[in-house]
Amino acid sequence: MDEGLGRTGRRVRNIAELAKLAGVSAGTVSRALAGKSLVNAETRARIQALAAEHDFRPNQMARRLRTQRTGVIGVVVPLGHERRQHISDPFFMTMLGHLADALTENGYDVMLSRIIPDAEDWLEAIVDSGMLDGVLVIGQSTQFDAIERVAGQYRPLVAWGSHWEGQVHCAIGTDNVGGGRLAGEHLIARGKRRLAFLGEVRTPEIRQRYEGVVAATAAAGLPPPLQLDTHLASDVMEHEIAAHVARIGRDIDGLACASDVIAMNALRVLADHGLSVPDAIGVVGFDDLPLAGQTVPRLTTIRQDIAAGAKAMVAALYARLAGEDSPSVEMVPVLVERDST
Repeated sequence: MDEGLGRTGRRVRNIAELAKLAGVSAGTVSRALAGKSLVNAETRARIQALAAEHDFRPNQMARRLRTQRTGVIGVVVPLGHERRQHISDPFFMTMLGHLADALTENGYDVMLSRIIPDAEDWLEAIVDSGMLDGVLVIGQSTQFDAIERVAGQYRPLVAWGSHWEGQVHCAIGTDNVGGGRLAGEHLIARGKRRLAFLGEVRTPEIRQRYEGVVAATAAAGLPPPLQLDTHLASDVMEHEIAAHVARIGRDIDGLACASDVIAMNALRVLADHGLSVPDAIGVVGFDDLPLAGQTVPRLTTIRQDIAAGAKAMVAALYARLAGEDSPSVEMVPVLVERDST
């Protein structure tokens, strides 16, 4: 006999059938399965046991229609700045893992969307779909205005990214200017005098990291860092860094990288071209991904606490779902010194 059908060999298909079997009303069954204290403990236990015996699964869609909640949170990755970037990027995977853990532990399902924003109203289409209780956006990309516009009328929305005075949407992120300054100051303290920044500065976060390195060189009386466009797409990143190598080897002795992934690719390209790290060139990343401690040499980087940031994003979203306010949060970056400097 199919064990999932119970002793009777008959699967109960709906609440009405289970109510008839239990000798109670359908409302009593619904409240008992929801664990409501309005049903006495003995009756509640008996109904729940019958449901398990007859493999009864409550209709989740009907429950969601009654409660006006879908039980689903959208996690959106907008790629207005870099259409070739993939969700398999180590930063996205690390952030997604922490977000999914925090959401599913609280009973939510996750709907993941990688968005190439070809239409101005791409975010409106997501929040107006009726499929989601709230939205978490990983990165502002070049879509700051779109996020601001939607946040003005849709409260359960939280973004990972930067915050400016007067900003409407709730953003959880790191002091990127401070992190860039830490990277520049550390390279300078290691005797590096001709710095470059590897990164493409159209997005707010990466532009701020570059500005932080600029501030560090200015404070030290050094020329501003050379900004070398390096995209976040893995299929072009290594080639772009290789194209910069001749200039790096001749003019540069310190690299502040926009991300750990860029820094890790730079380590490999520099080694392939016989440039010693850190003796000839110091390298600093940004993120402190789990992989940063596994490179050769191990990567010095600026830590933004991704786990804490994901937790703060989810907490802010839950507050907004409950009708409360949740301010933006700017976390303090930390220098993690390893072997690449």
